[in-house]
Amino acid sequence: MKRPRILLADDHRIVAEGLRSLLEPEFELVGIVEDGRALLAAAEKLRPDVIVADVSMPLLNGIDAVRQIKKTHKDIKVVFLTMHPDVTYAASAFEAGALGYVLKHSAPSELVTAIQSALRGKTYVTPLIAGELMQFHRERPNHRDELIRLTPRQREVLQLLAEGCAAKEIAAILNISPRTVEFHKYRIMDDLGLKTTADLIQYAIRHGITGQSFIPPINPYGTSDGK
Repeated sequence: MKRPRILLADDHRIVAEGLRSLLEPEFELVGIVEDGRALLAAAEKLRPDVIVADVSMPLLNGIDAVRQIKKTHKDIKVVFLTMHPDVTYAASAFEAGALGYVLKHSAPSELVTAIQSALRGKTYVTPLIAGELMQFHRERPNHRDELIRLTPRQREVLQLLAEGCAAKEIAAILNISPRTVEFHKYRIMDDLGLKTTADLIQYAIRHGITGQSFIPPINPYGTSDGK
């Protein structure tokens, strides 16, 4: 029987290797990538059945990467595996097209179940935030990610600025001109009511779109090695 094909996106190699031993008994792990832009390329090339992605990744965060992937590959299922217990991240993940949301320290007991649910077209939310997420949707039934008001290109520029890239570096990564980068930067600041580059960086960090995060290694046989 053919095993479902999984593409894993996580910028922490130790975490990824721990997940490999968790996933390989039941699934075919077709690739591991370490940033959001590599995830876009790998999804296009490998066409996995399921993507397991972190939210916080360099160059392009997981939620924006999944938004782009789902535009052209609606059949690829997505499960987010993240450190973020904040329900606003979960709400944005599901709006982007995900079917699962699992916290990293719960991976050993929940990730396989979440993937199996996604393969059946069912939604899985870690029980640790499920109740809070339902309440969130009751209180904000028309919730839309605040960042949706920015274009996909603007969100890409915002993340790269927050990660310390200069305009020329961003231009090279996105294949646009430095002048266009500066144009996007000032449009973002105007749209969000921000005054300085420091304000931009703080905004990006506050909304979890940068790749700056630390996760203790995952022990596939129990809980996280972190306290």
